[in-house]
Amino acid sequence: MEYENTRSLILAKARQARFGWWQSRSLADRDYWTQLKNDIRRYWDSLTPGDKMFAPILVCNALAFAMWRVPALRNTMMTYFTSNPAARVVCWPMFLSTFSHYSAMHIFANMYVLHSFANAAVLSLGKEQFLAVYLSAGVFSSLMSVLYKAGTSQAGMSLGASGAIMCVLAYVCAQYPDTQLSILFLPALTFSAGAGIKVIMGIDFAGCVMGWKFFDHAAHLGGAMFGIFWATYGAQIWAKRIGLLNYYHELRRTKQK
Repeated sequence: MEYENTRSLILAKARQARFGWWQSRSLADRDYWTQLKNDIRRYWDSLTPGDKMFAPILVCNALAFAMWRVPALRNTMMTYFTSNPAARVVCWPMFLSTFSHYSAMHIFANMYVLHSFANAAVLSLGKEQFLAVYLSAGVFSSLMSVLYKAGTSQAGMSLGASGAIMCVLAYVCAQYPDTQLSILFLPALTFSAGAGIKVIMGIDFAGCVMGWKFFDHAAHLGGAMFGIFWATYGAQIWAKRIGLLNYYHELRRTKQK
C-alpha cells in the first residue's frame, strides 16, 4: 500500500507536468459530473490526514451497524461479527467484530474517541503504518479477550472497536505524555495524557481482576498494551519493511518488463 501510493503520487505529478496545459484548455468544456467529481476531490484533499483515515473506518463501522438492523442478517452478524471463545467460528470474528457495533451510543462513543486521536496518530505513524497498527491491535485485543474468557471460564460475546481505539489512544498518550486532555462533558477538568492512560489501564486491570462485565476490560487492556508496545518498539519493527519493499519493487519492475 505504501509503495503503490507513493508510485501513484509520482505518476500523477508527472502527468500533470506533462499534460497540464491541455487540461487547463478544457476547463470550460467540463460537464456537470466532471465538475462534481473535481469538487469532491478538492474537498477530500482539504481533509486532514487523520480524517482521511477516519472516514473509511467510520464507513465500515456504519455499514456493520446498519447490517445489525436487518433481521435476515442477524445470524450472520452473531456468527461472524461477535467474538466468542465458545463459538464454532473463532478466528474471523476476532477481526470482523472490531467493526461491529449494535447500539448507537456504542458506535458514537468509539468513533468520537477515534476521531479525537486519529490525526495525531496518523501524523506520527503515516497512514499505512496507522492502518497496519489499528487492524493488528483490533485482532490482538480480541485475542486477549478470548484468552481471558477461556482462562476464567466466562461465556459471552464481544464486539466493538474499543480495543483498536485503545491502542491509538495509548500510542498517542505514550508519544506525547505531556499533552493536556479533557473529558467531553467536563471540559474544565484537564489532565496530562500520560496520567490519563495510566488511570484507564489501571481501571481495566482492576476490571479483569474483579471480573467486571460492563466493558470488555481484557480487550481494552490488550489494545492499550499494544499501543504502548508500538510506541516503544514500533519504529524498529516498521523499519524492517524496507527489505520487503525492495523485493516488491523488483518484482513489480520484472512484471512491467
